[in-house]
Amino acid sequence: MAATNSSDWTTPRDVVARLRKRWERGDYLAELANGTDWEPFSIPLRGPKAGDITQHYEAALAWARSWAPEVHKHVRIEHRRLGGRLAGVNDVPARVWIERREDLWRLLGVTSTVHRYELLLACAREALPRLATWMADHPMRVVRWEADWPRLQATIRWINGYRGPAVYLRQLDVPGVDTKFIEHHRAILTTLLEHCLPSDRIDTEAARTDFAARFRFLRKPAYLRFRLLGDESLAGFSELTVRADEFTSPPSGITTVYVVENETTYLAFPNQPRSIVILGGGYAVTQLSAVSWLHHRSLIYWGDLDTHGFAILDRLRRAFPHTQSILMTRNVLLEHRNQWVKEDAPTHGHLATLSPEEADLHESLMEGEFGHNVRLEQERVRYHLLEGALNDLHQESRNPTAGTADAEQGEEVCRIVTVQSD
Repeated sequence: MAATNSSDWTTPRDVVARLRKRWERGDYLAELANGTDWEPFSIPLRGPKAGDITQHYEAALAWARSWAPEVHKHVRIEHRRLGGRLAGVNDVPARVWIERREDLWRLLGVTSTVHRYELLLACAREALPRLATWMADHPMRVVRWEADWPRLQATIRWINGYRGPAVYLRQLDVPGVDTKFIEHHRAILTTLLEHCLPSDRIDTEAARTDFAARFRFLRKPAYLRFRLLGDESLAGFSELTVRADEFTSPPSGITTVYVVENETTYLAFPNQPRSIVILGGGYAVTQLSAVSWLHHRSLIYWGDLDTHGFAILDRLRRAFPHTQSILMTRNVLLEHRNQWVKEDAPTHGHLATLSPEEADLHESLMEGEFGHNVRLEQERVRYHLLEGALNDLHQESRNPTAGTADAEQGEEVCRIVTVQSD
């Protein structure tokens, strides 16, 4: 006896799965939200053929009973006549009809979800019509965030209606909404605000991941912490923290500035006449671009001897093209071979501002000439080399190279050394 093909026959579960795919795409809720008139539709059923009734009568009977009308109260079963001389003529299920939306909701078990979506949509249409338009086009995203939607909508409404001076996110005054809520829902809030706010309320130059900047909230300012080296003090203080955007001029009498990333190095940095040392932050050296008076001084950077150290040097030079470096040489690297560590995630790519010697060493590090991901952290470099480098800088400042722009203009030389930690 031939094997039955009953595995190909459409089951009630198959029909529900087909309908659920369309539900999960949002088709049914979008039609509801957009006022599309309901039109009954049907799904054809694959079932037994005439020969199956004689050869696989029990399987065919069980399949037909699985579609009994009393079992499926929310659909209409359309039958067709099937049979022949041997088995006689039989009525078998041929098509399933969904006559009403309410029947579809019950069949999928989503009636309560639909009612909640309709309530949320009605509320938005009254308070924020532009938000309601988005909700109608993206119903399943509303369903996904259903529990949080009232707070999301209240947040959109507050931001949309606020017309005062710029504030911090902490000042957003919505019941149940705090900065943690904003951070957790940043992606969906960004999408909704981009749809609801006028274009002049959105900074399209800011990254979508930077919520505060993109929607013109105040951002946490960048701070620069610095020490005065030697005998100098400022208003009686030897160390201060200031906002980067307010550091508009150098402290009086200061001609030399060092920027370091490692706090211990910052605290132990050798005393230098008419100098300050700034505690930086790796790639945060770009914050120094706000310190415009540095454009008129010499800049000298000392960072880790690894790919990121050279990348930070390159970034600083893009802001201040005249930046020099110290202690970032092949000799310094090889002299500390027993101090090497592994660089966790090396960076790659061409760094256009490097000198030929810097570029050669950077390429050697990228290509693994010294080993896999070799790194020499600046705090592992012997201290006397720093002292020697600083002494050399003093000698150069006393005998500046003829032909430099600073020498020609008689300007003071302000040297900036950026030291990067791990």
